Amino acid sequence: MGIKHIVISGNIGVGKTTLSEKISKKFNWNLQLEEVDDNPYLDDFYKSMSEWSFHLQIFFLNSRFNQIQKISESNKVVIQDRSIYEDYEVFTKTLHDSGVLKEREFNNYERLYNTILKYIDQPDLLIYLRNTNINNIVKNIRKRKRDFEKEIDKNYLIKLNDYYEKWIKNHPKEKLLTIDLSDKDFIEDPKFLKKIYSMIEKKINELTWYLVLY
Repeated sequence: MGIKHIVISGNIGVGKTTLSEKISKKFNWNLQLEEVDDNPYLDDFYKSMSEWSFHLQIFFLNSRFNQIQKISESNKVVIQDRSIYEDYEVFTKTLHDSGVLKEREFNNYERLYNTILKYIDQPDLLIYLRNTNINNIVKNIRKRKRDFEKEIDKNYLIKLNDYYEKWIKNHPKEKLLTIDLSDKDFIEDPKFLKKIYSMIEKKINELTWYLVLY
């Protein structure tokens, strides 16, 4: 079986959704976006993280699982905006480490997450958007003018970045493409966007051979 499930991963405001849309259009792939506008908990979460973090993470976990089921049933290549793995490895762990998500809630989430893992396959390719420039991330977040994101703490974004780097180190290298956006802007720089397309094409060709051999 060839490549079917591709994930775009990265911090809040790094450009996942915008790049996912561009890649989907360029390669004629189906697109599964993260549920943001229809999310009933995001606004409350940023007003009171400790009260709503568990509800939010369970919502995303369920949403991501449903997306993966649809992807498995599709006969087309699908690009997914964020993975179920970073929901746990990055966001839930950050919230727990910060004391926002209590031990009992974290353990409950972890058990459910581990149960779900038994019923899903890993994506064929993970494209990680790295951005170590937190000020650029904050600028990107402000540009999209979402009311509930006005109160995002810069320290929260820094912690998320730290957990992303810890998580990505353990991801299989043959199924990983890292794109560094710390000092690059694929929206303002069309040449860089073309370079990203070329990087993806090259990685897919390499991965296709890997899947054939292994």
